[in-house]
Amino acid sequence: MKTLLILVGRTVNKHFCAGIDDYNERIGHYMPFEIKVIPDIKNTRNITEEQQKQAEGELILKQIQPTDTVVLLDEHGHEYRSTEFSKWLEQKRNTARRLVFIIGGAYGFSNDIYNRANEKISLSKMTFSHQMVRLIFTEQLYRACTIIKGEPYHHE
Repeated sequence: MKTLLILVGRTVNKHFCAGIDDYNERIGHYMPFEIKVIPDIKNTRNITEEQQKQAEGELILKQIQPTDTVVLLDEHGHEYRSTEFSKWLEQKRNTARRLVFIIGGAYGFSNDIYNRANEKISLSKMTFSHQMVRLIFTEQLYRACTIIKGEPYHHE
């Protein structure tokens, strides 16, 4: 199974970039993994939040194939413990051709993206910056891979 993480806008904090790059490399030892960055929408002062979400959504949809299993990182999604997420991921590895996770922009997702999504996952009831969510999610994906392999990274 191939796994893709789509991000809206580049990661600007160099410390987050370093961590994301590290986990990206680590995940690659367990499964094919790619991070795709959708460019920020320009001149957002001249458009509404809804128009910005719509424009971002159109760019995201261009990256998604009809057979993809699409999972949004969304505050209203299902919350998993790390071990539960690893079981969920292992099940997806057996059923999905390509698993696509999406972290949206500052205002969330357009209705078109919500309608295309197969599932939603929440990392926490707390709110994190979209920049920080990237690092937290890549770490959790790596952790899930090590749990699946029975490696000692995760401790109960």
